[in-house]
Amino acid sequence: MVALVDMNKKFLVSSIIIGAAGAVLLVAGCVPTVTGRSTMGVPFVKDAVEGHYERPLDQVYEAAKDVVKFNGTLINESILHTETNTVKTVEGKVNQRTVWVRVEPMDPKVTGVAVQTRTKGGGTDIDLAHEIEKQIALKLVK
Repeated sequence: MVALVDMNKKFLVSSIIIGAAGAVLLVAGCVPTVTGRSTMGVPFVKDAVEGHYERPLDQVYEAAKDVVKFNGTLINESILHTETNTVKTVEGKVNQRTVWVRVEPMDPKVTGVAVQTRTKGGGTDIDLAHEIEKQIALKLVK
């Protein structure tokens, strides 16, 4: 009888562990990036910040590239041709986080920037996104 109770406890514990692992797999998935691609991550979590500047697109784009290079490694820069406006993107690694920056004109005088960050495991680092966006703004003041 004691062996049966021990077996039931082991079965219950293993069921809970398997259920928890399954729940983690269901929560993690693919999330869109500001560059138009997808990456692994936890959906429905804030991972991006935006800023708007009265500067030309190319000037903001160069500032975004400089900030990513200063803080880490620039991996990719591109122009999205599927959009109606000219949209330029930057991807880099900063503090073992992936950083994506989208630069696009909002109107003839204002350029918008969206900065998104994700950890290797798919979590967010919203503080890093704020810091990158702030550094872009400060670079434009100089």
